[in-house]
Amino acid sequence: MRIAIGSDHRGHQIKAKLKTLLTADGHEVIDFGTDNDAPVDYPDYAVSVAKQVADGAAERGILICGTGFGMAIAANKFKGVRAAACADEVMAEMCRRHNDVNVLCLPGDLIGDRPVGDLVRVWLATEFEGGRHSRRLEKISHIELENAR
Repeated sequence: MRIAIGSDHRGHQIKAKLKTLLTADGHEVIDFGTDNDAPVDYPDYAVSVAKQVADGAAERGILICGTGFGMAIAANKFKGVRAAACADEVMAEMCRRHNDVNVLCLPGDLIGDRPVGDLVRVWLATEFEGGRHSRRLEKISHIELENAR
């Protein structure tokens, strides 16, 4: 799978670990930075990753900031992107199962020493259930189209 990944300064260490893990698992990883502790603005990285997913250049995206919330808000501005902040495996599984989330936003400050790779692997392996959830996603797509500027 082709995965776009990006982080701000608060998530770069987790991003580096995930890059290694994802590559070892056979995924192609497109890294949009950042790679150090120098303060940067998370929307810049959210835009880079969300564009890749929206345009179909990447099948999925992963973003990491302090809480995951800012990245999710910014990424969700792109048509076809469904981004969610997740802090554990249950959230990661359910966002895929019910919402077909294609951009995972992680809270770099809240993950701590927990094995974030397990969370990401669950998210990547979980399929969208479809059914009643498809109807709901169609409604969301309609809202997106009606409110596009």
